[in-house]
Amino acid sequence: MEKKILLLITGLLFTTLTVWAQAKPVGVIVAFKKGSATELSTYLGDKLDLSIQNRSGNVDKQKATTMLDAFFTQNKVKSFNVNHEGTKGESSFFIGTLVTETEKFRVNCFFKRIQNKYLIHQIRIDKANE
Repeated sequence: MEKKILLLITGLLFTTLTVWAQAKPVGVIVAFKKGSATELSTYLGDKLDLSIQNRSGNVDKQKATTMLDAFFTQNKVKSFNVNHEGTKGESSFFIGTLVTETEKFRVNCFFKRIQNKYLIHQIRIDKANE
């Protein structure tokens, strides 16, 4: 019985540490797949660099959510796939392809670790060159 409890505690500890160590929150990928600025806003830092098709600036979380919502409204998402990702120290990133009804976009998303969770500090969305 003690062995089962020890295994259970070890498993829970491992799972918890794995979730904390995620450099790319899974919810960000889900939000891009849904085209949901509201869900994406959960992972935005208080200030971030946002660039959407040559319109860029350092904006707060609320303005970024509004700009992303406008983008997703104009570009209905069909799919999103992560093509490349990486981690270095307290930072991580991914590069993905966002397919909409009319265009394909390249998405670069950069994260910083802030208070034990990774938050987005930069998003860049550009038309894909294919």
